[in-house]
Amino acid sequence: MHTSNKRGTQYEIYNDRFEGDFAIVELEDKTFSNIPRIAIPLEAKEGSVIDVTIDIESTDERSRKINRMMGDLFK
Repeated sequence: MHTSNKRGTQYEIYNDRFEGDFAIVELEDKTFSNIPRIAIPLEAKEGSVIDVTIDIESTDERSRKINRMMGDLFK
């Protein structure tokens, strides 16, 4: 289920299986993608549904912080 609001975007991926250091996940459009196993929660098992959220507010704040740091660096 893909949802969006002014705070961000959220969707679910399905952990189909593990192959070596990768989780093979099914995306909402029924395609598959390899994600490094270290990038998913430790509790995830084969068959787990994983929520993914893009937090716009946190992303914007981090971007502002980095821009301030870069400005300070090059004064």
